[in-house]
Amino acid sequence: MKSLAELQAIRERAKANLDLRKENPNAARVLVGMATCGIAAGARPVLNAFTEEIAKRGLTDSVTVTQTGCIGICQYEPVVEIEVPGEEKVTYVKMTPEKAVKVVNDHLVNKNVVTEYTIGANTK
Repeated sequence: MKSLAELQAIRERAKANLDLRKENPNAARVLVGMATCGIAAGARPVLNAFTEEIAKRGLTDSVTVTQTGCIGICQYEPVVEIEVPGEEKVTYVKMTPEKAVKVVNDHLVNKNVVTEYTIGANTK
């Protein structure tokens, strides 16, 4: 950093990033379990896939992606919960980046839960 203007530019970029994180109370929420069990099972690429696909589709105003701690079902990691206002929470298990793209398309865009990836389908 060599000038006050450069410092101001860094401040503005950081502020813009914080504004992106502000949650819209009417937005759908994607919570990715990022405790050590989730990370070990591959949650970080799943989180990145959700973030990238949501940005690519221009859904950042209506969908918030958030990290959370342990969800409590470690044997099903990576675990992702989707909360849509006015609807029942959906828990997706054994997620992969490829499954994340399908969940964004089917669940968040087209309003169809991908039941074969849900906890109910994977505990039978």
